[in-house]
Amino acid sequence: MSIIALLMSIAVPRYFHSTDKAREAVLKQNLAQMRDAIDKFYGDRGRYPDALDDLVSKKYLRKIPPDPITDSPLTWVTAAPEVAGIGNVFDVRSGAPGTALDGSKYGDW
Repeated sequence: MSIIALLMSIAVPRYFHSTDKAREAVLKQNLAQMRDAIDKFYGDRGRYPDALDDLVSKKYLRKIPPDPITDSPLTWVTAAPEVAGIGNVFDVRSGAPGTALDGSKYGDW
C-alpha cells in the first residue's frame, strides 16, 4: 500500500500540471482563432465587428469558443479600436482571473 501511495503522490501533481498546461494551450489557440476572425472581418468589410456575435452571424466563426479557464464563452473581454466609428471589437482577451504557469496574467494574453 505504501508503494502505491508513493507512486500516486508522484503522479497526481504531474497530472494536474499537465491539465493546466493544456488549458493554457487551448486558451492561446482560441485567442489566435478569434483574433484571426476579427482581422478577416475587418479585411472584408472595412470595419471591426460591433460584438463577438457578429463573427458568428457573418460566418467567420461557427460559435464563440469558451474560455477554457472559466469554461464560459461569456467571459471574453473585448477592446475597441482607437478610432471611433469603425466597430467595437478590435481585440479580445481572456476575462479569467489569476496567473498562468509562466507568471503572466491571463488577461494580458
